[in-house]
Amino acid sequence: MMMIPRKRNEFDLFDDMFMDPFFERKESRLMKTDIREKGNNYIIDVDLPGYEKEDIDIEMENGYLKITAKTNKSVDESDEEEKYIHKERYYGECSRSFYVGENLKEEDIKASFKNGILSLTFPKEAPKQLEEKKKIQID
Repeated sequence: MMMIPRKRNEFDLFDDMFMDPFFERKESRLMKTDIREKGNNYIIDVDLPGYEKEDIDIEMENGYLKITAKTNKSVDESDEEEKYIHKERYYGECSRSFYVGENLKEEDIKASFKNGILSLTFPKEAPKQLEEKKKIQID
């Protein structure tokens, strides 16, 4: 099968039909998350494929753990011989919050990022007092 590039203003029934919001998969944009318990700890695993460790921000405030990830997937289009037929790279931001308890401190949370998965581990019960918003470092 040979792919023939089409002009920008040409109508393509299939591409245009599947770009309709009806066919958009909203769940694919979410930060898919698993939460489990192991011994005296909770473990949160968040899928963040395509992100780097530097793109992720984790904060604690008022008992809520907030995870934010930002990306900027831009491509230099200055090459005259190369033209894009279809492009899905974008700039975007996503975030999720989890209530983890008002006694948990940022020191109680261990974070790691490997192969596009952010893992957060923290104790089920933390006897410490709540502090103001603080950032959590990723190893």
